[in-house]
Amino acid sequence: MTQFQKPLYKALIKHIKQKPISFHVPGHKYGEINLSPLYQPILQLDATELTGLDDLHSPEDAILEAETLLADLFQVEKSYFLVNGSTVGNLTMIMAACTEDDTVLVQRNCHKSVLNALKLAKVNPIFLEPEYNREWKVAAGITPETAAKAISQYPNAKAIILTYPNYYGLVTHVQEIIEQAHRNQIPVLVDEAHGAHFIIGQPFPASAAQMGADIVVQSAHKTLPAMTMGSYLHFNSKLIEKTKVKENLEMFQSSSPSYPIMASLDLARHYLAGYEQKDATFLLKEIDRFKEDLATIPQIKVLEFPNHHGDCLKITLQSQCGLSGFQIQKKLEEHAIYTELADPYNVLLILPLLKQGQNYPLEETALKIKTILEDLPYQEWKEDYQPAAGSISGLEIPYKEMSSLKEQDIQINKAVGHVCAETIIPYPPGIPLLIKGEKINAEKLTQLKTLLESGARFQGGTNLNKESIRVFIQH
Repeated sequence: MTQFQKPLYKALIKHIKQKPISFHVPGHKYGEINLSPLYQPILQLDATELTGLDDLHSPEDAILEAETLLADLFQVEKSYFLVNGSTVGNLTMIMAACTEDDTVLVQRNCHKSVLNALKLAKVNPIFLEPEYNREWKVAAGITPETAAKAISQYPNAKAIILTYPNYYGLVTHVQEIIEQAHRNQIPVLVDEAHGAHFIIGQPFPASAAQMGADIVVQSAHKTLPAMTMGSYLHFNSKLIEKTKVKENLEMFQSSSPSYPIMASLDLARHYLAGYEQKDATFLLKEIDRFKEDLATIPQIKVLEFPNHHGDCLKITLQSQCGLSGFQIQKKLEEHAIYTELADPYNVLLILPLLKQGQNYPLEETALKIKTILEDLPYQEWKEDYQPAAGSISGLEIPYKEMSSLKEQDIQINKAVGHVCAETIIPYPPGIPLLIKGEKINAEKLTQLKTLLESGARFQGGTNLNKESIRVFIQH
């Protein structure tokens, strides 16, 4: 078995070349019953669990071989294909590590799927506030000092859940936190959604899988050439039962997994395994040239990673023209340049993992951006607030008690000190600003007002447009 193989993709192509006649699901019959010619090519690959194509929930052949190759590449005990995104991976790893009423340490700027898993597990989450990068004006990761303090306060914690890297590609001292946790027999679960390519090594940071994390979940579709919803879960733990992971995946994953998604995961692993130093050198030259072109535009600032250590596939542009990041994003979209996300200050670009000789319109894009913004005056942002990093806090109301309490809407300006009855999530990136069950403080309300004024979109926050927020009625 070598990384040059593509076992699942090969099995699927072999099946299609038979020109099979379908008397099974799905109903489009390999695209014969089709509503649009655009779907015809992909529907030919949209098969089901037939002889020769294996079964995701009980793999014995091509899928097992493909997952084994993935585990070999990442040097872990077991790897799994995920067809429901990293969301299902986060649900799986948390439910495998924790049971009801367990105390769990959680990096506060986690994805909403982590919070959903905590709620399903009915655990006692203890939130660890991350560092705040004043130049970037975004939350990064938790410090080893914060992790050590939390472990000291909660030595019986059943897991610590980290997000690495953050959405903008910022990385922190995960290795030290993993070592601290393991000295205390606490498993480390890492949402590494944006780091599937880190296994390449330089110029990228190391993967949490290489650092010894117990379970790592990655969105292959974010930075590798895999289809949307295609993700990986890597297991390498002596503190968590592997059987629980498998059982949870069988419960949470679709019983009708997508073969196009799974085959794309096989191909993405093959692409990653074949990435060579010459490819990395080529990619860095392309990125550096693009950043140099962007740096000539006075209306934006190209942010650099602290100590030049971060994910170079991420480029964050900070407004220097009086417009919010959301407004710049909208201007770019009017000219068919679609960015990953915006916040009140920044716009984030995610670049492709190019190999030597591959072309992408980076130079053309820089010229377009320069033209789009050239008439706007230069203006730096004034110094903003700096949230308190390193704080450790739990929910004011446990998950089990929330359903018995009544709720009401109150004006945002009057919400300080109340307990939030809804989770409010700026989307993207899907990181909750306010969490259901936590006490609302002035700092979070300031952030909320800034986001509302700058045009952010939200999931949750039913009546934010009426400047009100839902809170629990407590006696």
